Amino acid sequence: MSDREIIESAISLVNEGMSVTFPVNGWSMLPFIIGGQESVVLVKPEHLAVGQVVMAFVDGHRYVVHRIIGIDGDRVTLMGDGNVAGIEHCPLTGVKAVATHVVDARGRKRNLYSKWRVWAARLWWHLRPLRRYLLFIYRKTKRIKR
Repeated sequence: MSDREIIESAISLVNEGMSVTFPVNGWSMLPFIIGGQESVVLVKPEHLAVGQVVMAFVDGHRYVVHRIIGIDGDRVTLMGDGNVAGIEHCPLTGVKAVATHVVDARGRKRNLYSKWRVWAARLWWHLRPLRRYLLFIYRKTKRIKR
Protein backbone atom coordinates (compact mmCIF):
# COMPACT_ATOMS: atom_id res chain seq x y z
CA MET A 1 0.00 0.00 0.00
CA SER A 2 1.13 3.53 -0.69
CA ASP A 3 1.39 6.14 2.08
CA ARG A 4 -1.69 7.87 0.68
CA GLU A 5 -3.72 4.61 0.79
CA ILE A 6 -2.65 4.03 4.40
CA ILE A 7 -3.67 7.57 5.37
CA GLU A 8 -7.02 7.22 3.60
CA SER A 9 -7.64 3.87 5.34
CA ALA A 10 -6.95 5.53 8.70
CA ILE A 11 -9.33 8.37 7.82
CA SER A 12 -11.99 5.84 6.85
CA LEU A 13 -11.69 4.21 10.29
CA VAL A 14 -11.89 7.63 11.97
CA ASN A 15 -15.05 8.40 9.97
CA GLU A 16 -16.56 5.17 11.32
CA GLY A 17 -16.06 6.49 14.85
CA MET A 18 -12.86 4.68 15.74
CA SER A 19 -9.75 6.30 17.15
CA VAL A 20 -6.58 5.54 15.21
CA THR A 21 -3.00 5.78 16.43
CA PHE A 22 -1.03 7.10 13.50
CA PRO A 23 2.76 7.57 13.22
CA VAL A 24 4.02 11.03 12.37
CA ASN A 25 6.95 11.68 10.06
CA GLY A 26 8.97 14.84 9.66
CA TRP A 27 9.84 17.69 11.98
CA SER A 28 7.06 20.15 11.22
CA MET A 29 5.45 19.70 14.66
CA LEU A 30 8.58 20.02 16.83
CA PRO A 31 8.82 20.43 19.78
CA PHE A 32 5.34 19.09 20.56
CA ILE A 33 5.40 16.00 18.31
CA ILE A 34 8.64 14.31 17.28
CA GLY A 35 8.34 12.80 13.81
CA GLY A 36 9.70 9.30 13.40
CA GLN A 37 9.49 8.72 17.15
CA GLU A 38 5.94 9.56 18.15
CA SER A 39 2.41 8.92 16.94
CA VAL A 40 -0.85 10.81 17.32
CA VAL A 41 -4.26 9.48 18.30
CA LEU A 42 -6.77 10.65 15.70
CA VAL A 43 -10.53 10.98 16.15
CA LYS A 44 -13.39 12.26 14.03
CA PRO A 45 -13.49 16.07 13.89
CA GLU A 46 -16.61 17.57 15.41
CA HIS A 47 -16.05 21.09 16.65
CA LEU A 48 -12.92 22.59 15.15
CA ALA A 49 -11.11 25.36 17.00
CA VAL A 50 -7.93 27.38 16.69
CA GLY A 51 -5.13 25.56 18.49
CA GLN A 52 -6.22 22.03 17.64
CA VAL A 53 -3.77 19.66 15.96
CA VAL A 54 -5.43 18.05 12.94
CA MET A 55 -4.78 15.82 9.97
CA ALA A 56 -5.86 17.74 6.91
CA PHE A 57 -5.75 17.46 3.14
CA VAL A 58 -4.12 20.74 2.09
CA ASP A 59 -3.48 22.54 -1.14
CA GLY A 60 -5.43 19.83 -2.96
CA HIS A 61 -2.59 17.32 -2.98
CA ARG A 62 -1.14 16.24 0.39
CA TYR A 63 -1.94 15.35 3.98
CA VAL A 64 -0.34 17.12 6.94
CA VAL A 65 -0.60 16.96 10.71
CA HIS A 66 -0.47 20.62 11.74
CA ARG A 67 -2.09 23.06 14.15
CA ILE A 68 -5.09 25.21 13.22
CA ILE A 69 -4.05 28.86 13.41
CA GLY A 70 -7.19 30.35 11.91
CA ILE A 71 -10.73 29.57 10.80
CA ASP A 72 -12.46 32.05 8.52
CA GLY A 73 -15.87 30.79 7.47
CA ASP A 74 -15.18 27.63 5.46
CA ARG A 75 -11.42 28.21 5.20
CA VAL A 76 -8.96 26.69 7.69
CA THR A 77 -5.39 27.96 8.00
CA LEU A 78 -2.74 25.60 9.37
CA MET A 79 0.90 25.85 10.39
CA GLY A 80 3.28 23.28 11.78
CA ASP A 81 4.72 24.12 15.20
CA GLY A 82 8.19 23.32 13.86
CA ASN A 83 7.85 25.58 10.84
CA VAL A 84 9.47 28.99 10.89
CA ALA A 85 7.39 30.25 7.96
CA GLY A 86 4.72 29.00 5.61
CA ILE A 87 1.10 28.15 6.11
CA GLU A 88 -1.37 25.84 4.43
CA HIS A 89 -5.05 26.21 3.70
CA CYS A 90 -7.94 23.83 3.26
CA PRO A 91 -11.72 23.96 3.42
CA LEU A 92 -13.38 22.75 6.63
CA THR A 93 -14.08 19.49 4.81
CA GLY A 94 -10.32 19.09 4.29
CA VAL A 95 -9.84 18.52 8.02
CA LYS A 96 -10.05 14.74 8.22
CA ALA A 97 -9.21 14.06 11.89
CA VAL A 98 -8.32 15.75 15.16
CA ALA A 99 -5.30 14.60 17.17
CA THR A 100 -6.12 14.16 20.85
CA HIS A 101 -2.95 12.59 22.25
CA VAL A 102 0.69 11.99 21.43
CA VAL A 103 2.05 8.48 21.98
CA ASP A 104 5.80 8.08 22.51
CA ALA A 105 7.97 5.09 21.58
CA ARG A 106 7.27 3.49 24.98
CA GLY A 107 3.51 3.68 24.44
CA ARG A 108 2.93 6.52 26.92
CA LYS A 109 0.02 8.79 25.96
CA ARG A 110 0.09 12.54 26.57
CA ASN A 111 -2.98 14.73 26.17
CA LEU A 112 -2.35 17.41 23.56
CA TYR A 113 -4.79 19.74 25.31
CA SER A 114 -3.71 19.65 28.93
CA LYS A 115 -3.51 23.11 30.49
CA TRP A 116 0.29 23.05 30.29
CA ARG A 117 0.37 22.02 26.61
CA VAL A 118 -2.23 24.62 25.60
CA TRP A 119 -0.26 27.31 27.42
CA ALA A 120 3.02 26.12 25.86
CA ALA A 121 1.50 26.07 22.35
CA ARG A 122 0.24 29.65 22.77
CA LEU A 123 3.65 30.79 24.00
CA TRP A 124 5.32 28.94 21.11
CA TRP A 125 3.05 30.80 18.66
CA HIS A 126 4.29 34.14 20.01
CA LEU A 127 7.90 32.98 19.74
CA ARG A 128 7.68 32.60 15.93
CA PRO A 129 10.45 35.16 15.28
CA LEU A 130 12.79 33.07 17.47
CA ARG A 131 11.69 29.59 16.38
CA ARG A 132 14.61 29.05 14.00
CA TYR A 133 17.10 29.46 16.85
CA LEU A 134 15.06 27.65 19.48
CA LEU A 135 14.51 24.67 17.16
CA PHE A 136 18.22 24.53 16.35
CA ILE A 137 19.04 24.34 20.06
CA TYR A 138 16.25 21.81 20.66
CA ARG A 139 17.42 19.49 17.86
CA LYS A 140 21.03 19.69 19.07
CA THR A 141 20.19 18.97 22.71
CA LYS A 142 17.75 16.17 21.84
CA ARG A 143 20.01 14.84 19.06
CA ILE A 144 17.24 15.01 16.48
CA LYS A 145 18.65 14.81 12.97
CA ARG A 146 17.13 16.51 9.96
